[in-house]
Amino acid sequence: MTTVIVIVIVAIVVILAIALITSYNRFVKQRNLIQESWRQIDVELHRRYDLIPNLVETVRAFAAHERHVFEEVARLRTQAQGIEGASPQQRAQAETALSGALRQMMISVEAYPQLQSNQNFLNLQRELTDTEDRIAAGRRFYNANVGDYNTRIEAFPSNVIANGFKFEKAGYFEVEDAAVRSVPQVSFGTIGAVSGEAQPPAVAPGQPQSSGQIQPQMPGYENQPNQQALPSYGPPNGGNGGNYGPPNGGNGGNAGAPPAGPGRPQDGQPPFTG
Repeated sequence: MTTVIVIVIVAIVVILAIALITSYNRFVKQRNLIQESWRQIDVELHRRYDLIPNLVETVRAFAAHERHVFEEVARLRTQAQGIEGASPQQRAQAETALSGALRQMMISVEAYPQLQSNQNFLNLQRELTDTEDRIAAGRRFYNANVGDYNTRIEAFPSNVIANGFKFEKAGYFEVEDAAVRSVPQVSFGTIGAVSGEAQPPAVAPGQPQSSGQIQPQMPGYENQPNQQALPSYGPPNGGNGGNYGPPNGGNGGNAGAPPAGPGRPQDGQPPFTG
């Protein structure tokens, strides 16, 4: 009996030791993965720092009087490079300011058609756009790894190991893009209007509005007020027949008078009820 108890205790200790080692190694692996993904972002940030001076000089040659824009871009670039060892949150703030200055410079470029056709500027702009895309992809990968890592630090029972071995939560790298987060302005007065298309005439107050669609004559409404009566026609040679009345007083029905039927549907309702 004593031997069985000892074996059970030893088995429990071994299982706990294996779980501890596995959890610890997983923390180490996740931490290294976060560091590796951050280094990839840092490489792309340095590439952007290298592209910005060439881009600024190219733009300056065509738009020399946009001096304040160039000075702001250069100042923010220097500031971002100066905090390379800072936390991801501080780096994100600096990169947000730099991205805003670059966007403002690109907006000012729209006033210079010659610059937009310059091949050197187009190449630099394309490389900068590709770099921005890689930074965004690296940021998503980095933040996903940080999310998994921080979740394990807070969840039980892995948080016991995290607290015991001093594993600290990692910071996200989130660049605030005001242009993406802004609410688009929508004017419902322009929906349905096509460039070059004539607008419908204005309706005077008190006048019924028309939907602009042709309403066919419905059965049972041929004799209602404000309806124009259809002319009567006679069969050839004055003969009688069908719903045609003879022109010389012969017997016959009125032309175009369909049989009575259900009422006419209102505008905006389907012409059938199933």
